[in-house]
Amino acid sequence: MTSPQTIYLCGPTASGKSSLAIALAQELGGEVVNADAFQLYRGLETLTAAPSSEEQAAVPHHLYGVLDPDETCDAMRFRELALPVIAEITSRKAVPIVTGGSGLYLKFLTHGPSPLPTGDHAYRETLAALSLEDLASRLQSLDPVEASRTDLQNRRYLTRAIEICELSGQRCSELRDRWESITKDVSASLSGIFIQRERPDLHRRINLRTTRMLDAGAVDEVRHLADPSSTFEKAIGFREITALNEGRINRSECIDRIRAATRQYAKRQETWFRREAWLHPLIWAPDTPAPIERALEWLAQD
Repeated sequence: MTSPQTIYLCGPTASGKSSLAIALAQELGGEVVNADAFQLYRGLETLTAAPSSEEQAAVPHHLYGVLDPDETCDAMRFRELALPVIAEITSRKAVPIVTGGSGLYLKFLTHGPSPLPTGDHAYRETLAALSLEDLASRLQSLDPVEASRTDLQNRRYLTRAIEICELSGQRCSELRDRWESITKDVSASLSGIFIQRERPDLHRRINLRTTRMLDAGAVDEVRHLADPSSTFEKAIGFREITALNEGRINRSECIDRIRAATRQYAKRQETWFRREAWLHPLIWAPDTPAPIERALEWLAQD
C-alpha cells in the first residue's frame, strides 16, 4: 500500500479552515497538521484562534502550541518542524491534512526554500544612491534577459534583480527560470484546496470572531505575556490589545483596529493563494455547513 497523499487546506483567516479540516480528517481517516505561524505558540490559543480542545479531541491534531511565546520562528524552521510530523503520519497510513493561512510557511513546506539570496541591507543602501537610469543600465549589463522583462521604472524591482545577480554570482533570470520550472513540477504533484468566501460574509465572520476573542480571554493572554519574541509580536491583535492594556486606546478602538488589520491580512492571504494555481478554489456559501462533498470531489480529481 502506498503512503497517502498529503492534503493542503488553505484560505484567509476566519474562512472556516479548522472545521473543514476536521470534517475531511473524519471522512478520510486523516490527522490535522497546523500551518498557521501563530497557532504554533502555546498559551495564546484565544488570541490566535487555535482549534478548541473539543475540536482537537475530534481527530488528532499536530503542531498546535509547540513553541513558547519567546521563541522565534520562520518559514524554514516551520518546514523542519512539519516534515517529520507529516512523514510519521503517512508511515501509519493516515492522511496528513495540513491547514493554515500562512502562505510563506506553506510555500516552504510544499516547494522548499527559494534559491534566490535573501536581501542585503547594506548593499541596498548602496543601490539606493543610484538613479533609476543607473540601476537600469546596471541590470542590463548584468542580466539583459531579466532587464527585458522587468519594469525599468520600478526601483524596487530593479534593485531586487541587481541584488540577486550580485549576491549569487549568477544571472537573476537563470535562477528564476530554474526555480519556476522546479516549482511547476512540484505543484503538479500536490493536492490542495483554497477556501473562498464572499467578501461581506468573510468580513462578518472576522467581526464576530474579533468580539468573541476579546470576550473569551485574549486580553488576559496578552497581559500575562512576559517576553514575546519578535515573531509573535507580529500576530494580529497583539499590539492592539497591548495598547488596550496600557490604557492608550479603549475597547471599542481595540476591536475596530483588530478588525481592520484582520481584513487587510485576509486580503493579502487571498491574493497569495490565488497565485498558487495548484490549489482548487472552493466556494463556501454563507451560513452553510462545511462543503465536505465538494471538497472530496475536488480532491478526487488530483
